[in-house]
Parts: sequence; structure tokens; C-alpha cells
Amino acid sequence: MKLHIVPARTGFQWVKLGAQTFFRQPLAMAGLFFMFMATVSVLSLVPVIGTLLSLALVPAATLGLMAASREAQQGRFPMPTTMVMAFRAGPANTRSMLILGAMYAAALMLVFGVGALFAPEVAPVVELPDGEVTPERVRAMFNNPGLWAALVLYVPVVMAFWHAPALVHWHKVTPLKSLFFSLMACWANKGAMLLYGLGWMAVIMMAGVVMNLLAVLLGGTALLNLVIYPMVLLLAAMFHTSIWFTVRDSFVTEEGPAA
Repeated sequence: MKLHIVPARTGFQWVKLGAQTFFRQPLAMAGLFFMFMATVSVLSLVPVIGTLLSLALVPAATLGLMAASREAQQGRFPMPTTMVMAFRAGPANTRSMLILGAMYAAALMLVFGVGALFAPEVAPVVELPDGEVTPERVRAMFNNPGLWAALVLYVPVVMAFWHAPALVHWHKVTPLKSLFFSLMACWANKGAMLLYGLGWMAVIMMAGVVMNLLAVLLGGTALLNLVIYPMVLLLAAMFHTSIWFTVRDSFVTEEGPAA
């Protein structure tokens, strides 16, 4: 296995491949993502430990969605068991994935802690009856130094864990080394990763424009509130479908693309 440098324009190709693959098996890909979200929601109901467990499951769930994307790309229907494949490859692989999950949970708690440390003391926000987001609330959010401190720390965390589940599972890299290799791969392909992120931002913005137009034409804010949550989940499922392609093209083996 070695690092593969791709052109920056590949980032847009990853977005396109993710959308195309999602629509090959939309029910399967959306269903698997919803299953993960439902599991996280249930675990989060348990005070403290539930949040830690839900964060620790993210690398394993990401791996499952990568595998499901590969299955869908090859024309096969990904089964629900794909989501637990990280824990079906033997005790050593299970242990490594659990360690990676614990490291991810610890990293996210550190990000949250830094954000809280830099957050200013503010008065409680008064909720408006219709849930309206006012310009003042938006400005207050972006003027919060805790938000920016957390984002600065979150970016390298995302880079370190981006490829890590695939490296641990398919290439038997140790959890700690997988973080280093993932960070280096994201940095080496920073142009493609930047355009990949911008591409998904454009998709999300276009979806928001379409939903607002439909709301104005058909039913006002009531319709918008009805469709916005499932639309967000579908876009998130589509985004997670595309992650596989970033991993596939960032590493190569003697036989060809990684995994």
C-alpha cells in the first residue's frame, strides 16, 4: 500500500460518484444511514456514557458505509450486516476498531471541551414561537470564539480519522499509525479534498434553494419544515456514500486501488 496523489479536480469527481452510487441503491444506502442514526439517537438517551458510545461507533459505522458504497458501485445490494463488518473480521480487527473508536470519542470530547473553554458567557437564548432564526442569533453564533477554536481543532481531527477505518480494517494498519497515514493522505491530496468539500457545500446550498422555492410555491414554511429534516438526512447519506471514493483513490496497492 502506498499513497496516491490525485489531481485537484478529482474532488468534484468524488462528489459525482457519491451521488451516482447513492441513486443506484437509494433505499439501501439511505436505510443503512438511517439505521446508524437511529442507533446513535437511542444511545444518546443514556446520560454521559451513551454519548461516548455513540461517538466510539462512528469509525465502525463509517467503514460499514464505505463497504456498502463499494457494494452499490459494483451493482450489488448492500445488506444490513455490512454495517457491523468491522466486528466480524476476527478478535484482532475488532480490538483495533474499538481502540480507534475510543480515540475518536476522546478527540471529539477534546474538541467540545476547547469550544466550551473559549465560549463566552452569554444569556440564555429565548426561543421564538415559530422557531425563526434571526440575524442577531446568526451573528452571535459566528462571533463566538469557542466555535472558531473548535473548528480549528476539528479540521485535523477529521483529517486524521478520515481514512483510518479503512486502513485499520482492510490494510491491518495499527490504529495510531492509521491516524498518521490518514492525515498525510488528506494533506497530500488537499486540493482534491478542498474541492470535494466545496462541491458538497454547493450541493447542499442548491438543495436549500430548491426547498425554499418549493415551499414558496406550494405551501409556505409549513411544507419547508415538513421536508427539511428528511432532505438533510438524505443529503448526509449521499455524502457518506461518497467517502468510499476518497479512500479508494488515495491509496494504491500492487494490485491497483486500495481495498
